[in-house]
Amino acid sequence: MATIFIVDDDQAIGEMLSLVLENEGFRTVTCMDGLRAVEMFPTVQPDLILLDVMLPGLDGTEVARRIRETSNVPIIMLTAKSDTLDVVAGLEAGADDYVPKPFKVAELLARIRARFRIARPVAADGEESGGNANAARGETNHLDRGAIVIDRLEHTATKHGKALNLTPMEFELLFVLAAAAGEAISRSTLLKKVWGYENSGDTRLVNVHVQRLRAKVEDDPENPQIVQTVRGIGYKFVTPEA
Repeated sequence: MATIFIVDDDQAIGEMLSLVLENEGFRTVTCMDGLRAVEMFPTVQPDLILLDVMLPGLDGTEVARRIRETSNVPIIMLTAKSDTLDVVAGLEAGADDYVPKPFKVAELLARIRARFRIARPVAADGEESGGNANAARGETNHLDRGAIVIDRLEHTATKHGKALNLTPMEFELLFVLAAAAGEAISRSTLLKKVWGYENSGDTRLVNVHVQRLRAKVEDDPENPQIVQTVRGIGYKFVTPEA
């Protein structure tokens, strides 16, 4: 049973989310203080965190930053603010996605399920949760792209044989880009393939995650040679020399 750590100082929201998520088969743990959440995290060992931005003790952005120092657990920010600076700050701190308040429960559940699909490429029954479907479509789960080698089923990515410390979201973004090496992929297509948005979403998710990905795969993130911007379209993966 997957555990979801709910960090929100609004007791009513915390109780509502616990009830809804437990009815969906999840185990939940709640916390109303940012500093306490950081302290509890190693004991709770959650599979996903729902993290409010406005918290006593430490704000959600700082909580995300501290958790990212030791863990790649999926983080979805819950924010009453949709201001660009607040959203980008949360994403840059390590959040994978954000949901503005007030939110529809069905939408939040969809986001949670999408994060689990990305974070867990192997299903509970031991079969790859997409491997068979990919094979049926003639798609591969292993990519050799010069210096970079990616295996989706093993969930490993290396550059010159050295492991890249990627979050599940960064890993999926790299895989999607590398699978279409040399081709420009629009931000809307990336939102659909990586985040699971069927309709248009917030392209800031893509832009910030590309910046985070570049910091881990590029020799010089300020002068990217592997994940390049295609002006007016999106991004493309350029295979680096082995």
